[in-house]
Amino acid sequence: MSQKLIIRICGGIMAISGLTILFSTLFPIISYEWELGKRYPVLISPLVDEETASFKFSKKDYTKAGNWFEGTQKEFTSENVKFFTLSIPKLKIENATVAIGGEDLSENLIQFPETALPGKPGNTVIFGHSILPLFYDPENYLAIFSTLYKLKAGDEAYVFYDGISFKYQVENVFEVKPDDIQILEQDSSSSFLTLVTCTPPGDPRKPERLIVRARLIPVNQKNAYISY
Repeated sequence: MSQKLIIRICGGIMAISGLTILFSTLFPIISYEWELGKRYPVLISPLVDEETASFKFSKKDYTKAGNWFEGTQKEFTSENVKFFTLSIPKLKIENATVAIGGEDLSENLIQFPETALPGKPGNTVIFGHSILPLFYDPENYLAIFSTLYKLKAGDEAYVFYDGISFKYQVENVFEVKPDDIQILEQDSSSSFLTLVTCTPPGDPRKPERLIVRARLIPVNQKNAYISY
């Protein structure tokens, strides 16, 4: 076999490998946009730095929940951190830890300060990190909400807090801008659960927020909560 032929073969292999890597990186983002565009054509309104490949964008560290929404002055960190758990069967998330009074999304999910406690009237807002869906891992808190966009109306989520298991049902899924803090507002007419992550997962071009809004199933409807 001639040296020129060997070089051509090696070049072809490298080109194919490069295209394969490029496709595996871009396809999850493109497919996400396509799927969400069909399901939610009108929008209400994990970021990875391109240069450093870290979970930062525009000089902000998005493993810190306090950087996610512009215009909020809430203090996330607290000396008295409390915890509860979140489970989403459809996404194979089981007993994920949620911190009240913490900020590090690489360690656990975070409840936004001063939002309602689970099961109480109001809106329980939980933040979770996301990266490319290709690397989704329900046990890795940097990737735990990477497939949150797959949830749709009727899907269920469970919160175990203070000895009680609360059952929520998804009502809608939508996107908002980082300065749209209306999703943090409280509504005492019922008990709501709001899940938040960056979107599209792993795409630094559009730092928007994906919102999943669920409502507590009343106690007289299929046992919304069960005491332990």
